[in-house]
Amino acid sequence: MKIVIAGAGSIGCYCGGLLAEVGHEVALLGRARVLDPIRQHGLTVTDYSGLYRHISPKDLTLTEDAVCLQSAEIVIVTVKTGATAEMASLIVQNVADHAPILSWQNGMESSRILRRELPDHDVRAGMVPFNVVPVDPATYHRASSGEIIIQSGPGELGKLLGSELQQIIESNDIEAVQWGKLLINLNNALNALSGLTLREQLLSRQWRRLLADQMVEALTVLKASGIKAASTTPLPVWVTPYILRLPTPVFSRIAARMLTIDPTARTSMAHDFTASRSTEIDSLQGEVIRLGEKVGVSTPICQRVADLIKKGNCEPMNPDQVVRDDPVV
Repeated sequence: MKIVIAGAGSIGCYCGGLLAEVGHEVALLGRARVLDPIRQHGLTVTDYSGLYRHISPKDLTLTEDAVCLQSAEIVIVTVKTGATAEMASLIVQNVADHAPILSWQNGMESSRILRRELPDHDVRAGMVPFNVVPVDPATYHRASSGEIIIQSGPGELGKLLGSELQQIIESNDIEAVQWGKLLINLNNALNALSGLTLREQLLSRQWRRLLADQMVEALTVLKASGIKAASTTPLPVWVTPYILRLPTPVFSRIAARMLTIDPTARTSMAHDFTASRSTEIDSLQGEVIRLGEKVGVSTPICQRVADLIKKGNCEPMNPDQVVRDDPVV
């Protein structure tokens, strides 16, 4: 298949690299700062289990020009939520109506934008559960586990795009899957504020309690809204807050699969926060806050976390500082 990764960043380069590795014709549409190192060194993708693949630049199309979309048989959108409308405009101008558009983006809003702006296309939401970080020029490392889930539809795209290197599952209830991922992604902001690696943070009972409190807020909002969330971990969503609050030795045994994380990994929001780049906080905590306002459920912890991220103070914090209006170390 001729596949365009629309907005090649960490997730796009990693997934695009593996799609090219198994024989698809992959174009990475992105910024020069991402593509130039790949032009020079080729694309390397690795993961926490020891995977190593190097894709020659001659086996990829690397371009900043949206004209590449004209040949796409499938478009996989991987830009941040704030850039989705702009990418949708480029798709309208360049992509044939019969080409499926897959959203492999965080939060709920991106796929809504794509459906609204692309009414004539087969737009399918998706969920990428794992964390990918750039570790060297043109090298992208998958630091945690999980399988990509996409919305079911004609053409068996899960089988078409999936491989031994990258499993892709289809779901008939993708919105519930997206909400389940959003609940877990409420930790992205906490990881950014903590200054810790993901593993260090999850082994801290104080930080886990704060994540649990956010999840309870979100689950209360979802219940009031009549929305269900599907678990993206081995644990049911309603059980997760209880597990997070357990003493660390007990948590570590029960949630061993949750800790299948590269020891150095941090969330993409942590990297954006440290670099003073825009974050996806409005697509995560912001989604919970907006829905809470709609159904009359307060979300003070999610609001506090969102405010701290938007404030942009990059100094690491402890959990007490996050929840207090007058933070004391």
